[in-house]
Amino acid sequence: MSKRVALLPTCVIDTVAPDVGTATVRVLRRLGYEVTVPADATCCGQPAWNAGFAEQAAKVARTTLAALDQAPADVVCVPAGSCATMMRVFWAELFELVGDHAARHRAEALAGRVREFSELVADHADELEGRHEATVGYHHSCHMLRELGIRAQPEALLDRVEGLERAEWDGDDRCCGFGGLFSVKQPELSIAMADDKLNSLLDSGATELVGCDQSCLMHLEGRLRSRGQTMPVRHLAEVLDEASRT
Repeated sequence: MSKRVALLPTCVIDTVAPDVGTATVRVLRRLGYEVTVPADATCCGQPAWNAGFAEQAAKVARTTLAALDQAPADVVCVPAGSCATMMRVFWAELFELVGDHAARHRAEALAGRVREFSELVADHADELEGRHEATVGYHHSCHMLRELGIRAQPEALLDRVEGLERAEWDGDDRCCGFGGLFSVKQPELSIAMADDKLNSLLDSGATELVGCDQSCLMHLEGRLRSRGQTMPVRHLAEVLDEASRT
């Protein structure tokens, strides 16, 4: 069975968290995947789409769609639930809205090959080994949980890591307040939502915060640092990568 993967690192990982992209590649390679990163794949178009600029979003998404279409891969791995949702759920709607029916059909065909990172890796959970001493509070990001229905997979992967315990906290599936442009247009509300979530996390006994959407993690880490708190904030790919190297 072929195990060729095209990785879309996402804009946030590419620009502010490149180590997450590197960790993603290492984990996939340990599982036997041949990983390529298509050079012409840029953004999924979600920022413009969320802002109501459909034509501009379609222009960006069309370029990435073409690059992924041409990639020698059976699976497209996306280490972010929000971007995976845009590609799997909203690309077809976007292209239909702007009247690009050919791109819509191509997006629908590609959607079946798009897998969020934890979703893909969970298929091979029994092949993962490692150790990481921490009590982890896992953040369920909105798009990943509510649009893709991915809850159990990242939790199961964390549970396989020796020495790692998952903290139980009632804020694990509440929105962090980032929401892309929401945090720009409604900064006070965005901060209040993040602080409410972090208050619950800090009461749980967690020593680390882990998630699968770097945009959420960036937002939450920013609030932690603003509050003078030093809790490590990690993407799941980093945890799995480092655990398997110890």
